[in-house]
Amino acid sequence: MIRLLLVDDHPVVRKGLRAIFDQAGDMAVTGEAATGEEAVRLAPGADVVLMDLRLGAGMSGAESTRLIGGLPRPPRVLVLTTYDTDGDIFAAIEAGAAGYLLKDAPTDDLLDAIRAVARGETILAPPVAARLVTRMRSPRASLSPREVEIVLLVADGLSNRQIARELFISEATVKSHLVHIYAKLEVDNRTGAVKVARRRGLLRR
Repeated sequence: MIRLLLVDDHPVVRKGLRAIFDQAGDMAVTGEAATGEEAVRLAPGADVVLMDLRLGAGMSGAESTRLIGGLPRPPRVLVLTTYDTDGDIFAAIEAGAAGYLLKDAPTDDLLDAIRAVARGETILAPPVAARLVTRMRSPRASLSPREVEIVLLVADGLSNRQIARELFISEATVKSHLVHIYAKLEVDNRTGAVKVARRRGLLRR
């Protein structure tokens, strides 16, 4: 029996997933969490954690995935989300997710993915796999999770000093990140960086 922890901030989504797994025969939902903090607390004892990435205020799904991976005998994390931007995908994979599936996946595909992840395999939705292949072929076009955060804050109109305060880093570090961002996106200013990042689907909003 595969023990599942459902992590999603929408009760209706969790209820629908539970109904699916209750009928699977080889799966049992042992817990539900609406926040990243709850997910980390409830993760011990689960075999597979189904993790949404956007959990409202507080810890993100990627961050809770990273913390779950640091637990003794950690469960495997399968991301189940509606978001397929480069920033979301790479943050989740780098945090240690064993799989990445989109919520519009057919039920049979979801069940098969859970079983595969429980066996120790890695499962990626076709659009996600395609993005990873693109990144490998064009590494300069990809931003790290921290660089994505900085471009998002630039897009929100924050100055370098404000970004430094928001991320608890020095202003010099912000400037260094921006230099790397400009080089990767082949631009020479903040406006251009935001425009190109959005066009390439590197931003999460």
